[in-house]
Amino acid sequence: MFGKAIPILRVNELAKSLHYYAEILGFTLNWKQEYFASVSRDHRTLFLCVGDQGHAGTWVWIGVPDAEQLHTELLRKGAIIRNPPTNYPWAYEMQVGDPDGHVLRFGSDPLPGKPYGEFLNMEGKLGPVSH
Repeated sequence: MFGKAIPILRVNELAKSLHYYAEILGFTLNWKQEYFASVSRDHRTLFLCVGDQGHAGTWVWIGVPDAEQLHTELLRKGAIIRNPPTNYPWAYEMQVGDPDGHVLRFGSDPLPGKPYGEFLNMEGKLGPVSH
């Protein structure tokens, strides 16, 4: 049986990234070494690694109970909101950026009866959902 998957995000400055994930996004520091750290929120864990194990611009999807509520919280704290909550066939989802160019897609259940919005792609262009 597989265990849980934990994305590893390459970062440039661990202290800067830890501050953003803890103070702005509400993650808790689980542990930290000189070039590697673990953060989590609501049993969702991410590893942060300085200068190795990945590339800037990684995307991670994280399910949440209420994307609208999280959006309000993160706006208040000054998070990098790349795309506000938008209804899609798979989720009511928003995109949040981090200081290293990664994109966290936080999504809750789609909103019944609400039209679907356009998707913001990796180039920052809005367009119809194509997949």
